[in-house]
Amino acid sequence: MSKKGKNYQEATKLIDRANQYEINEAIELVKKASKAKFDETVEAAFRLGVDPRKNDQQIRGAVVLPHGTGKTQRVLVFAKGEKAKEAEAAGADYVGDEEYVNKIQQGWFDFDVVVATPDMMGTVGKLGRVLGPKGLMPNPKTGTVTFEVERAVREIKAGKIEYRTDKAGNIHAPIGKVSFEADKLEENLRTLADALLKAKPAAAKGTYMQNVTISSTMGPGVRVNTLKIGATK
Repeated sequence: MSKKGKNYQEATKLIDRANQYEINEAIELVKKASKAKFDETVEAAFRLGVDPRKNDQQIRGAVVLPHGTGKTQRVLVFAKGEKAKEAEAAGADYVGDEEYVNKIQQGWFDFDVVVATPDMMGTVGKLGRVLGPKGLMPNPKTGTVTFEVERAVREIKAGKIEYRTDKAGNIHAPIGKVSFEADKLEENLRTLADALLKAKPAAAKGTYMQNVTISSTMGPGVRVNTLKIGATK
């Protein structure tokens, strides 16, 4: 087992791991505990009371964070004709069809999100085994299979993130950068939490939002009071 660095050990002294902090307190602690020389990403981890082995308890979707993530997403759009022009006008980084299928099959991955019009999914389907494991396959549930390509691209560029339960029923997602003002991180976190609360499966039993932790890329986790995590203060 690797030993944690000096900065990490110093940061843990600021935090009571058994305590659940109010959102504003948790965010301030994450910012104080950030010791890296780069602008760390702040990530939220939600442990949900769902069984993702059951289809009716799998959670997947997308939400636009009001203040973005601090990262510019590179968007690839599979579209033709007028829809291709719409994508270009909206700021898509790459727009095309078969030529990008060939590039990806040859190992090209200089993009972060893939959007496709429904009529292009037959073509994009050839990439399922390549894009699927990387979480890059377009999906109607996340709004990345759509004829509204202009809206899709603009939302992604504005800070839209995707979320999905892992095998243990957890969701991990970025909510900004350490350099963000605390109130912007708070609003992003509340927006994401609200989306997850609205996505609660009817089949889920017991406590739904069991644990919420936020942390910076290199910093320790800080537990958040789950009773006050919704979008409304």
